[in-house]
Amino acid sequence: MAQDLSLLVPTSKFDTELAERLVTLGYPAVQSVLPQILEWVQDLNWPVARVFQPFLVTIGSPLAPYVRAVLTTDDDSWKHYVLIGIVGASSDLARELRQDLQRLVQSPTHGEIAEEVSDVAAEVLQALDRSPNA
Repeated sequence: MAQDLSLLVPTSKFDTELAERLVTLGYPAVQSVLPQILEWVQDLNWPVARVFQPFLVTIGSPLAPYVRAVLTTDDDSWKHYVLIGIVGASSDLARELRQDLQRLVQSPTHGEIAEEVSDVAAEVLQALDRSPNA
C-alpha cells in the first residue's frame, strides 16, 4: 500500500522530523508534495526550510515548473528566498528558468523591486553567464 505523502508534510515550521523523512524518501518519490515542500521555504530562517532547501537544490531542472508557480505569486519575499536559496544554488534549475529570470530583471513589479527579487534574479543570471555550461 502506497504511503500518503501528505501525512509527512510538516504542519509547523519546527517539524523538522517530518521534513527529514520526506527528504529521505528523495526525488522523484516526493514529487506529488513538491508544492507543499516549497511552501516551507517561504522563509529560509524556518527550521524546516533549512532541511528542505539543500534537498530542493539537488532536484535541479525538474523543479522548474514548481518554482515557476512560486514566481507567479504575489509573495515577493517567497520569490526572494527561492531565488537565493534554491535557483541561485542550482545552475541546471537557473538555466531552465532563464526566461523567468530575465522577466524579473527586465520588467519587475513594484513588490519585486522592493523585495530585491529583480536584483537577485540579475545576480543569478550573471552567475549563470559566467558558468562554463551557460
